[in-house]
Amino acid sequence: MRPSSEFALFKDRHDAGKQLAQRLLHHKKATNTIIIALPRGGVVVGYDISLALRLPLDVLITRKLGTPSNPELAMGALAETGYRHMNPDVVRAYGVSKAELEEEIRRQQTEIDRRIGRYRDGRPLPCLKGQTVILVDDGIATGATFFASLGALLKAETARTVAAVPVAPPRVLTELKALVDEVVVLHTSEWFFGIGQFYEEFLQVEDNEVIGCLEDARVALSSKTEVTE
Repeated sequence: MRPSSEFALFKDRHDAGKQLAQRLLHHKKATNTIIIALPRGGVVVGYDISLALRLPLDVLITRKLGTPSNPELAMGALAETGYRHMNPDVVRAYGVSKAELEEEIRRQQTEIDRRIGRYRDGRPLPCLKGQTVILVDDGIATGATFFASLGALLKAETARTVAAVPVAPPRVLTELKALVDEVVVLHTSEWFFGIGQFYEEFLQVEDNEVIGCLEDARVALSSKTEVTE
């Protein structure tokens, strides 16, 4: 039986973002620093961090590459930059052919292109070379999409990379520490069955909510008055 303390650490994604922001206050108003969030849920978390730290918010579109016979199982992930993070053990175990892999890549690239059009009006990812990038998601389970995103950022020659998520398994935390300059994870647990177990409310985030968070963050940062709650 799982300890009761493992349940509902966060009311919702906004609450998780506010809690993460408190651990990231040393980055407040930092120059050459940007928050890059993973849609969809990570954008909601990143929104509250952006408001608290007075830092710009943008998105990096990364998609899981599902195994043909088990689409929920990630054989890898594809970032919008073209960077791939693969799990060769899954590819071998499920006998995924090159043709099947390429078909899944094409399918996810189509969705990546759609989201770039919706979330950024088709504009490219901002230049991240020499920037401090705070990479945010609403949690990490297997880590495929997050590690693909990190790989894309490292290829972009960022000056410093910060991984900031509310929850992650201990194994992932160890891997992150070897890859980035700073790791902020509020909670780790061996009893990890899914990110949603740590939230009271973990509803599906739709495109309009993502777009709204991005636009509201831009408007808030253009104002001289800080948003406080």
